[in-house]
Amino acid sequence: MRRLAPEEAALWKRVIASVTPLEKRAARAVALPEEPAPAPAPAQPLPAKPRGRVLPPRAAASPAAPVRGQAVNTLDGSWDRRLARGLVAPDSTVDLHGHSLASAYDRLDFGLEAAIGRGDRVLLLVTGKPPRRESERPHARGAIRAAVGDWLASSRHSDRIAAVRTAHSRHGGAGALYIVLRRPREKS
Repeated sequence: MRRLAPEEAALWKRVIASVTPLEKRAARAVALPEEPAPAPAPAQPLPAKPRGRVLPPRAAASPAAPVRGQAVNTLDGSWDRRLARGLVAPDSTVDLHGHSLASAYDRLDFGLEAAIGRGDRVLLLVTGKPPRRESERPHARGAIRAAVGDWLASSRHSDRIAAVRTAHSRHGGAGALYIVLRRPREKS
């Protein structure tokens, strides 16, 4: 390991003084030599690398409750496996082909309201496939598909949506989405 030149050491001290730690924990003191030592110090062993999975440091923020409009992933593994294999038959379908953005939003809102009213559990939303990567830019295709995530997050029914997943190929694949609805809570 090379020693720092005096101007490098001074610069490094200024950098260390300007840093504020993310968490309040005991910081290791790093001693920098004021002047280059005349004799080389004996080599110290490097600190041991931690074993196993190392997690990134946590930010010192309070855990926030889910905000209305944010989809929270509430499906268990069996639901995800069944959806990925196409084993779940949608209870109803909303097709947004041929609609403008405004009419597609209204159609989606009406479809969600009807599905919730009927007690449906899985709604198939057909949006159309997104544009291919090699398509010429700018392309006009995929505007509805791009907006659906924001629409669902800000929908008046967002608290009833448990999860949104890409549909299996037998139900439309990349051109469709499964919207899994929460069961209504029974009032006691």
